[in-house]
Amino acid sequence: EYNRKTNITIEDIITFHSDFEHIHPFQDGNGRVGRLIALKECLHWNIVPFIIEDSKKAFYYRGLSEWDIEKGYLTDTCLDGQDTFHRLLDLFDIEAD
Repeated sequence: EYNRKTNITIEDIITFHSDFEHIHPFQDGNGRVGRLIALKECLHWNIVPFIIEDSKKAFYYRGLSEWDIEKGYLTDTCLDGQDTFHRLLDLFDIEAD
C-alpha cells in the first residue's frame, strides 16, 4: 500500500514505521532500523524528519503498542519529534523546504 502512493506525507511515514515495528523482522535492532528507514523516507519525500529524544521514549513505545487502538499517541510523539528537528534546523540556520 505504501509503495503504491504517489505523494507521501509524514502521517504515511509514521504508519509505515508502525507497521514495520509490528512486523519485527530482525532479532535485534528493529527500532534503530525502523527509525533509520523513517529518516530516509522523510528525506526522500522532502519532509522534515522526527527525532525521538530519550525523554520521549516512553511516549513513543506507548504509541507503538497502542497503534491499533489509538493512532494519536504515536502520531503526536513523532510530530513533537519533528518540531524538535525544526528547532535544530533553526539553531543552525538551516532552511527546511
